[in-house]
Amino acid sequence: MEGYYSIQRLLALRKLTRAIADHLRGEIKSYLQTFAPQLRPRTVLGDYVQSSTRGEVKGAEQAFQELQALYEKIAGSKTYNVSKKISAPLEFESTTVSLTPLEYAYQAKSGSASKTVAVTSPLKWILSYSSFPPSRLSGMLANRNRDEADIRQFILHYCVLHIVVSRQGGLMEILNALRFPVVSEHLPEYGELPLTCVRCAIGTVLPPDDVIVESTEISGRDVFEEVVKPSEIPVLPDPYRDRLIELVKNHGEHFLTEQE
Repeated sequence: MEGYYSIQRLLALRKLTRAIADHLRGEIKSYLQTFAPQLRPRTVLGDYVQSSTRGEVKGAEQAFQELQALYEKIAGSKTYNVSKKISAPLEFESTTVSLTPLEYAYQAKSGSASKTVAVTSPLKWILSYSSFPPSRLSGMLANRNRDEADIRQFILHYCVLHIVVSRQGGLMEILNALRFPVVSEHLPEYGELPLTCVRCAIGTVLPPDDVIVESTEISGRDVFEEVVKPSEIPVLPDPYRDRLIELVKNHGEHFLTEQE
């Protein structure tokens, strides 16, 4: 039945998707609160960050050089075209991490007609420092009179978060084991700016374009939300279990039945 999307079926799936998204968002938020100290810029950049705390951080110089190269590449791109220079020590308004569902533009076609729809991926979230949500960046990029200093701060904060997360291998392994893998995404409206995203093990899909167009016409808004595929939930992969099974087999053992 999942391949058939009537409006009634779509409404039911949307309610299910939002219930799952609310539950999983609560879980990942609690994990991120626990890991908050590891997501602060100073944990990777050390004294290259303005702070009352001083102390050497291994690899800080290399991390800052990586940050400089990434920042210069993005700042000088056509999407942003702002000053490419950053200098230490860096100052940060906020180091608290927030979650925002990923959104992207999708061209839906129905017959000879087509429309651009703003689609939300409810089970994939963009991580950002709380004062720099992606929606605010979108608004600034659409404004011809945008403030260059604000744009530079957005680029810096997203690049720093990308560097910090990519250098926290243990943190990424833990989140992966918790079924919330971290990935880096690029969206056309943000150019080459790396978006650090966390997703869950359950995938979401778009129904056929005809269904999307009909739904937007009924709602009167050109927005849509991906929905879950319930059939994927009972067969979720379990890397922990699979690894243990592999170890058992590699040691010549087999799994006994109750009769054995």
